[in-house]
Amino acid sequence: MKKIINYIKDSYNELVHKVSWPSRAELTNSAVIVMIASIIMALVVWGVDSAFENLIKKVFYGL
Repeated sequence: MKKIINYIKDSYNELVHKVSWPSRAELTNSAVIVMIASIIMALVVWGVDSAFENLIKKVFYGL
C-alpha cells in the first residue's frame, strides 16, 4: 500500500512542479490550428468522396 501512496505523491509532485503547462494563448492558437486543419481535411475527404461517387454513377448508370 505504501508503494501506491508514494506513486500518487510522486505523480502529483511531477504534475505540479515539473510539467511545463502551456499558456492560455498557446492553447487557443493550437485549438485554432487544429480546427482549421480538421476543416481542410473534411473538405478534402468530401471532395474525394464526391468525385468517386460521380465516377461510380457514370460507370454503373451510364454516361
